[in-house]
Amino acid sequence: MGTSGDSERTVVASNRRARHDYTILKTYEAGIVLAGTEVKSLREKRVSLVDAFAQELDGEIMLYGLHIAEYGYGTWTNHAPRRTRKLLLRRVEIERILAQIREGGFTLVPLSMYFSGGWAKVELALAKGRKAYDKRQALAARDADREIAREMGRRLKGRTGRYAEGRATGR
Repeated sequence: MGTSGDSERTVVASNRRARHDYTILKTYEAGIVLAGTEVKSLREKRVSLVDAFAQELDGEIMLYGLHIAEYGYGTWTNHAPRRTRKLLLRRVEIERILAQIREGGFTLVPLSMYFSGGWAKVELALAKGRKAYDKRQALAARDADREIAREMGRRLKGRTGRYAEGRATGR
């Protein structure tokens, strides 16, 4: 018997750039159809989500631009690194996602790939692209929040710097 898939989640790759370029509205967990050598390359963490995106093809959601490097010990059975891969979602979820994409101008972006209970999964995000000024505003807001948290931490500790209350140490 295997262990439950909820407790273990081994992250293989993450798309940190997606959180900067897009406003994330909702995330979905999707399975992915892979060949044997692709799974072996994933376990070696030889994958890149940088240019990946998902689109509809014949009522199914496909993942484009995902790069899984060829398996080092693969022979003629090796896979094509940038082939299109099918994502596994429930029909209701697919219809809901496609309706939002058609009417709202959203896009599907993979945020991360991981193994859950031995199965390869993709965390998909329903997202809206950000303009350059939105990105700058988001960075400024994040920096301001970080500065506020840092200052609150200092005040809670009761000191505001190295020379607080004349206790400068020269060590």
